[in-house]
Amino acid sequence: MIESGARRREIDEAASELFHAHGYAATSVRDIARALDIQGASLYAHVASKEDVLWSIVDGAATAFEIKADEAESETAASDPVERLAALVEAHVDVVTADPERASVFVTEWRHLSGDRRAAIATRRDAYEARFRAVIEDGTAVGAFRATDSALAATFILTALNGIATWYRPDGRLSADRIADHYVDLALRSLSEDHR
Repeated sequence: MIESGARRREIDEAASELFHAHGYAATSVRDIARALDIQGASLYAHVASKEDVLWSIVDGAATAFEIKADEAESETAASDPVERLAALVEAHVDVVTADPERASVFVTEWRHLSGDRRAAIATRRDAYEARFRAVIEDGTAVGAFRATDSALAATFILTALNGIATWYRPDGRLSADRIADHYVDLALRSLSEDHR
């Protein structure tokens, strides 16, 4: 029943745009079909349900974040928490700016998943956040970062990074690389300076 390939990617792309613009709950199967210029009933030849479309988008985005973070961590010096955090921030910005709609859906709409799917994404999100907590704790332990609550600091950084999906435009004032540079600087300074 569910088809892979080009049509399935088109469905996910159209749904990402609609879920980003209007939210999952306010978007109907008919809306997705209309965006693809097909009949609503025809969409079910390609997907089992609207939630299956959301799952595909969210699962794909989670995988993209995980792959980029794995690459970032493997390419940096394991002993340097400053480099590791910078690489994680850059990787996150790369994923968000490569597909802001999909990233936005991942950040805001995953809670509409039910049962095991929701639990699976929650577990993956927690594991991803733990990467940031661990590098912050490592940095604090060696004096690269000032002492702070690592869970709160990780949430602070990830909230700022995830917010990019709400305003980023490929034709905007700053390129994705420049945005990454600024966010790396802001993240490192937020942990390195005493602002009292």
